[in-house]
Amino acid sequence: MKRVNFKKKIVVVLLITSLFLTYSFKSKFFEVAKQIEIYNTLFKELNMYYVDEINPAELTNKAIKNTLQDLDPYTNFYNEQDVENARIRREGEYGGIGVSVFYTQKGIELREVYKGNSADKAALKAGDIIVSIEGQSLKNMERDELSMFLKGTPNSTFSIEIERQGKLITKELTRDKVVVNPVPFFDMIDEETGYIILTRFNNKASSEVKKAFRKLKERGMKKLVFDLRSNPGGSLLESINISNFFLPKGKTIVSTKAKIKKWSNTYKSTNEPLDLEIPLVVLVNGRSASASEIVSGSLQDYDRAVIMGERSFGKGLVQRYRELTYGTQLKVTISKYYTPSGRCIQELDYANRDKNGKVPKFSDNGVNQFKTANGRIVYDGGGVLPDVKIATSKKTEETKKLLSSSAIFNFATDYFYKNPTISSAEKFQLKNTDFKQFIDFLKTDTTFVTEQEALFKKAYSASKNSGINAEYKKIKEKLFKDKVEQISKNKDILTDALKAEILQRYYYKEGVYNHNIKNDKVIAEAVKLMKNENKYKQILSN
Repeated sequence: MKRVNFKKKIVVVLLITSLFLTYSFKSKFFEVAKQIEIYNTLFKELNMYYVDEINPAELTNKAIKNTLQDLDPYTNFYNEQDVENARIRREGEYGGIGVSVFYTQKGIELREVYKGNSADKAALKAGDIIVSIEGQSLKNMERDELSMFLKGTPNSTFSIEIERQGKLITKELTRDKVVVNPVPFFDMIDEETGYIILTRFNNKASSEVKKAFRKLKERGMKKLVFDLRSNPGGSLLESINISNFFLPKGKTIVSTKAKIKKWSNTYKSTNEPLDLEIPLVVLVNGRSASASEIVSGSLQDYDRAVIMGERSFGKGLVQRYRELTYGTQLKVTISKYYTPSGRCIQELDYANRDKNGKVPKFSDNGVNQFKTANGRIVYDGGGVLPDVKIATSKKTEETKKLLSSSAIFNFATDYFYKNPTISSAEKFQLKNTDFKQFIDFLKTDTTFVTEQEALFKKAYSASKNSGINAEYKKIKEKLFKDKVEQISKNKDILTDALKAEILQRYYYKEGVYNHNIKNDKVIAEAVKLMKNENKYKQILSN
């Protein structure tokens, strides 16, 4: 009798649970439908009765972006043009002229000209500003409008007018097929050490790494420096394939945990590896993120490579594209990923912003220990910590502001036109006099403005007292002096950034890489470590 009653209780509990879940689902669905209906009715009323004309696309775009802004920065709405740009990043091919650009009020400023492509053949240079295309002025155009002008069908021709150092020049261009190689450079550093740099994880990443690896093996490579510095990530599948090059078949590379059960997966290596024995050093820095951290984290967890450099960015989130109506898409964060030892290296906790919108760090509450295959201690939270840290000066807030401005780019443009030639890429060095010229250049550059300078200028502009001009000048000079003092604490970082930007003007990106394999401090340390076999093995053992 008691057993029958027990069964009845179970049935009742299951029924109540089922009813609760059904109600909960319906309640949530009703709330979503309710909010959509509210927005629809509001939009109709605005469109019909608001005194001025409303741009429906612009208004909706802003509403969507405001909806997403309190989530993580990787969950984004893509309009039709954004969808095309995202496809190009994934596939690495498009019809265009072979440039990267800034969008400005004047028009389209060329950030980089890719060697051998249409823009390069037409002798366009970084710093040129395209001010009109086919006679149409680009002044004050929106970013979305500007982004449509340069891409198009291969072999189509068009004329442009560029502004270069105050002069207007007309050029005829032909769009061609532009292929973005994620492995823009590989070479032998010395007789037995190879070097491969991977700049992004697009759909060509693993095939290009494999191609470079095999060519270097043919040239006698016995050790490898694999450079993932400043690689922002990309395809999850490509990161698994590349990890598999150096790990046995059947090993767990990464696991994902999602709200939707079918998106929670464990990804294992499915192919035969390229090489399980070659000594390997992987370079990372604070801009190595996502797929870069999957590769470096998995190789670290299996003690297959020494990770060297700086702590990586700390992006342990996975996104997926979801098709929306009218050719638009939502890129949405669907899961967190975990390295083979169980680490989630996500640094920022977007779900728990404070009342001011500041995002806390998971590592603020402490980090957890995990163990590699050999029993070495590694940690979660806050990126992949390198096994060998190569210290740089700690960036001041002023230096961060400078690096995010266009000041270094603008100085390199100025330097290029004042210096017709420089020494070879391998031998070029930035002299102290060059650095002083850069500091002097900052007096006239308008893009690098600290918060204090901006606030002071605003206060001065609001003042109607013309008698404070002398004091204003003194304070302005003092603020500039303080700014220079702060950025000078990071002279090592700024010197490298200036060198790279200048070298690129004369020798393309290839020149920067040729310089680095002979002069880069981190690459030199990686080579030195692999020459010391005992130390290399000791780092990877417990």
